[in-house]
Amino acid sequence: MSDPTLVAGLATDMGVIEMLSSPAVWLSFATLALLEVVLGIDNIIFLSIITQKLPPHQQPLARKIGLALALIMRIVLLSMVAWIATLTDPVFHVGEHGVSWRDMIMLCGGMFLLYKGTDEIHHTLEDDGVHHISAKKAAFGWIIVQIAVLDLVFSLDSVITAVGMADHLSIMIAAVVFAIAVMLFAAEPVSKFVQDHPTIKMLALSFILLVGMVLIADGLHLHIPKGYLYFAIAFSLGVETLNLLAAKRRKRKKEEAEAAQVSG
Repeated sequence: MSDPTLVAGLATDMGVIEMLSSPAVWLSFATLALLEVVLGIDNIIFLSIITQKLPPHQQPLARKIGLALALIMRIVLLSMVAWIATLTDPVFHVGEHGVSWRDMIMLCGGMFLLYKGTDEIHHTLEDDGVHHISAKKAAFGWIIVQIAVLDLVFSLDSVITAVGMADHLSIMIAAVVFAIAVMLFAAEPVSKFVQDHPTIKMLALSFILLVGMVLIADGLHLHIPKGYLYFAIAFSLGVETLNLLAAKRRKRKKEEAEAAQVSG
């Protein structure tokens, strides 16, 4: 992990022009930005699922507020990087196991994701399709609160990753802003795609459950590489994409056969 005092120094040892002309700085930015975008997949999927409870005209606003909160939290946490470093210090011990504030945040965030994922799966499978618009409108503030809670968890994970990969605060902030901009661009298409395909929504909810388990394991000091997680969801998404294409092809052939019978 990078020295917090070095990060907090805002790269005083390197001028702006020298930073912009340094290939190492650009490589660090590109690597960190790509990683931040990948880590932001969790955020986008959660936003897509949680905002579906709102009326259609409120959903884009809720997603924009959620991403704005994510950006603000990340920048604030980056500016407090020396404090972030102390979050890994044990606050108390359970036997020989030290528990830090970061562990508690990860455990609480993981349990919250497990609860939300299970609750959404229950409503998706058990609801009779009757929706009460007035109740949804009243829930806008509660939806934003839930988004803010998960933004804090995801932001902490993102910032710790950023601090471990770059030595200059300006690079970290630039990478985070770039990642949020990509997420803002992708949020609407992803949300529409999830809404239009119930099986994709179930995969997204399963992904939320997996992320919850990874956060809990992380809080218990059982590190699970996120590459395994992303590979699992990418493989499942690839299989489901093939299923959707096959179903679309069958539907087209059926329509062509029906059209041929009518013309015949």
